[in-house]
Amino acid sequence: MDVSIIVVNWNTCELLRNCLRSVYSQTVNCQFEVIVIDNASIDDSCDMVRELFPEVILITNGTNKGYAAALNQGMRIARGRYFLVLNSDILICESAIEKTVFYADKHPEAAVIGCKVLENDEKVHMTCRRFPSLLNLLLDTFGLNRVFRRNAFFGREYMWWWLRDSECEVDVISGMFMLVRRQAADEVGLMDEAFFFLFEETDWCYRFSKAGWKMLFWPDAKIIHVHGGGQSRRKAGTKIAMQYQKSMLIFFRKHYGRIDYSKLV
Repeated sequence: MDVSIIVVNWNTCELLRNCLRSVYSQTVNCQFEVIVIDNASIDDSCDMVRELFPEVILITNGTNKGYAAALNQGMRIARGRYFLVLNSDILICESAIEKTVFYADKHPEAAVIGCKVLENDEKVHMTCRRFPSLLNLLLDTFGLNRVFRRNAFFGREYMWWWLRDSECEVDVISGMFMLVRRQAADEVGLMDEAFFFLFEETDWCYRFSKAGWKMLFWPDAKIIHVHGGGQSRRKAGTKIAMQYQKSMLIFFRKHYGRIDYSKLV
């Protein structure tokens, strides 16, 4: 089995249907399985999967276990050489999954591979980032990374000057599409379930990096993030900002402990 495609769903029935259709129509030259973990949706997501995609392995949770915990459920039963962490609001384009698997096979030093993400036919979603630091946090707090985003210093965390049009080693691959090498996951462990939502991929990439693995971005495989993820963000409402702060604090406490001035750069 080449790749296990793992999708966590929470009340995104229509998005999930379109996502799965794109997976099956655009993935024909590699062996794959699809695992959907439903985090206690109250819409018709589970019935839709059972009816339209009977080959999908469906796990239904009675409560919302959080994103990292649900992904771990899928990875624990996955059979692929790679795990593909995939958001339900993603559309696969031009055989992106099999292209990324082929690229990963040629780069055994990489734990995680990411691809180009489009918001529409013309706009590229600026995925990938550097690891969080106190300096990056200050630049974000005062909005300097947005005002001077093309500046290599002020826009450093999100690398705004880079157009996502070239291969690049990065710190963090965005969690909407992460092709993860099973060997690397076996070495560092699965996602930390202390992260209910957000920063789970940052934490994972940080642990991969500390173990000597690389995170690589490859622009020749492409996907579409439907409406830039706007639909899924609206479902979360204002709670997402609070969750972001909570997850960020967990990350800083876990990896940096007391203030370490070496983390300012």
